[in-house]
Amino acid sequence: MKEIDGLSAEDAKAEHKALAEEIRTHDAAYYQKDEPTVSDAEYDALRNRLVALEAAFPELADETSPTQKLGAAPARGFGKVRHKVPMLSLDNAFNSEELRDFEGRIRRFLGLGAEEEVAFFAEPKIDGLSANLRYEKGRFVQGATRGDGQEGEDITENLKGVIDLPLELKTNGEAPEVFEVRGEVYMRDEDFMELNRQQEEKGAKIFANPRNAAAGSLRQLDSSITASRKLRFFAYAWGEVTEVPADIQSGVLEQFEAWGFSVNALSKVCTNMEEAIEAYRRIEELRASLEYDIDGVVFKVNRLDWQQRLGFVSRSPRWAIAHKFPAEKASTVIEDIEIQVGRTGALTPVARLHPVTVGGVVVSNA
Repeated sequence: MKEIDGLSAEDAKAEHKALAEEIRTHDAAYYQKDEPTVSDAEYDALRNRLVALEAAFPELADETSPTQKLGAAPARGFGKVRHKVPMLSLDNAFNSEELRDFEGRIRRFLGLGAEEEVAFFAEPKIDGLSANLRYEKGRFVQGATRGDGQEGEDITENLKGVIDLPLELKTNGEAPEVFEVRGEVYMRDEDFMELNRQQEEKGAKIFANPRNAAAGSLRQLDSSITASRKLRFFAYAWGEVTEVPADIQSGVLEQFEAWGFSVNALSKVCTNMEEAIEAYRRIEELRASLEYDIDGVVFKVNRLDWQQRLGFVSRSPRWAIAHKFPAEKASTVIEDIEIQVGRTGALTPVARLHPVTVGGVVVSNA
């Protein structure tokens, strides 16, 4: 009988079921309600445990498992958009050694020798809401959220209010027939604080963080409200296209910039993985000084022909990975300590904290 951490197959099945349900609940809170109930680090720990259980007990990894799905189904209130090219998630790395393992897997898959250079494109992982923008003959015709990766919400009218989203590409008359630009809608910290100040004055909902504010703003049924929220957009990928304008990742983003999109200035080409790891450290040092939130760095194989050969596995591309930043820490004040009495008479002390945001969640009890 197979075991993991002392678990029998029967116990593993029970734990897997409970974990899967908990992850689905968190997915709905994050993707549909824009109100996460756990930090990114806590969520990643739950998903990693689920992956470990399925590695030891492959029969648990059926099509209903959260490891086979991305996000959550589109929320009600908006039309649905079927993505021509799925909007997949990324595998995570949590240390430099896992990044080196990632490079090793790429080399083995492609059959590359040690002397062959593998360049990576490094870019900050923006903590916002992913969106797919469809342009036909250079004109913006439809925009959608990621949703569950296969189907998202039609938020076309709301996206038209995003400050730096071009409604028409700067193409000098040579616009592609179809080009879907993908990226992240986000809110700058100063705009987030001003929004919450206005919300407080009106007695309206206070947002936990800029990501929630951006997502909530995009899901307004009144597009004029969205337009007043000062949302912005960073372009970094693409979906369905009639033709890719370059043969390397960095070249496509240069074209995005020429077309009028904002591309993150901290993005860069790294000639090898050690340079990529150094780029991660530099961006992490800059994190606190940026005017927007990031939660890691994404690395992509720069050559598009290698990306095509590497392809995808399950819900993620083999040619890209996200290196998350360590879990955030914050200091606050214990304002009171209460003693809760359980049904069995057990006494549990609960600290009432001055509310503080950690990992995107407002913590007020411990």
